[in-house]
Amino acid sequence: MKIGIVAGEASGDLLASGLIKAIKAEHPDAVFEGIAGPSMIELGCKAIYPAEKLAVMGLVEVLSHYRELKGIQNAVIRHFIDNPPDVFIGVDAPDFNLTVERKLKAQGIKTVHYVSPSVWAWRQYRVKKIGRSVDLMLTLFPFEADFYRQHQVAVEFVGHPLADMIPLHSDPAEARQQLDLPLDRQLVAILPGSRMSEARTLAMLMLEAAVQVVERLPGTEFVIPLATQAIREHVEAEYERLVVKPVVHLIDGQSRQVMAAADVVLLASGTAALEAMLLKRPMLVSYRLSALSYAIVKRLIKTPYVSLPNILANEAVVREFLQAEATSNNLAAELIRLLRDENATTAMSERFMDIHHQLKQNASHKAAMAVLQLLADDVG
Repeated sequence: MKIGIVAGEASGDLLASGLIKAIKAEHPDAVFEGIAGPSMIELGCKAIYPAEKLAVMGLVEVLSHYRELKGIQNAVIRHFIDNPPDVFIGVDAPDFNLTVERKLKAQGIKTVHYVSPSVWAWRQYRVKKIGRSVDLMLTLFPFEADFYRQHQVAVEFVGHPLADMIPLHSDPAEARQQLDLPLDRQLVAILPGSRMSEARTLAMLMLEAAVQVVERLPGTEFVIPLATQAIREHVEAEYERLVVKPVVHLIDGQSRQVMAAADVVLLASGTAALEAMLLKRPMLVSYRLSALSYAIVKRLIKTPYVSLPNILANEAVVREFLQAEATSNNLAAELIRLLRDENATTAMSERFMDIHHQLKQNASHKAAMAVLQLLADDVG
């Protein structure tokens, strides 16, 4: 069995390696080749190109690398047309993979896409292109599968690998001991984003909220995981500008461990919200875009919520403070409410547990079974 596979970035490498392992458990003779990260290569996947070639973030960066990316894309298409695999699997990286999938499908090669782009949230017209590109879509969330079924695209909900990796119960005291954080204080985790643009917009806002919390709840301490050295330097500089300085612990990386240690989490919307939910940590979400970007996004977006916990629950379980509502007063008031109201935080954590069970599907195995079933149907 020969399988073509393309993954970009570290998250794609993680998903793809889990899938490779699960397919090999059923078919030890399966051979994989494509664009591969270190974990995939370690499992025997032959790399035509390394995955970091696709790890380009941001519009300007993509445009500056356009010719190189297009050349790689064309080379991958030619390679698999000349050496047809039994199935081609594109893992995330939709701008790259959907074009590859469409071209290969037109040549009669079975195609699978693993991780849906956010087509359900905005630019829904893309679903037609996706339908022309893939024989099977594998989704991480159940509402995504519902969306594809409504548009007559073959789909399988496989669950989210993070829901398999993160235990149903985590111990804040253990996490605090590992991070050398106080056991006897109320602790708020602040995550101003993993990109510098986010940190510039949100770090000071969140620190000002922390000041207000300490004024009302003396003794509360804060911990901030820092994604990069540049973000650390920015947060340190913003902290020095504060007149009143709350106790803030700065930690390089380890954002999941930091959230596990906290009583409440204040974060920028993104994957961190999903992780905080799976850790059952009460949270609030805040985000700001430029006025122009927000005006564009607001017209395109089709969901009433921006954070994954609310989208998954289909209700406002988590308070979202966006744009003009993203003020230090609003953030502080909600933090204080969550730190004081045990009934509210217990209800939130229980809702998160329900969603965790829903997403915990043994995703890699389920995805492997769906791919193998597609091949079996083709043979049949």
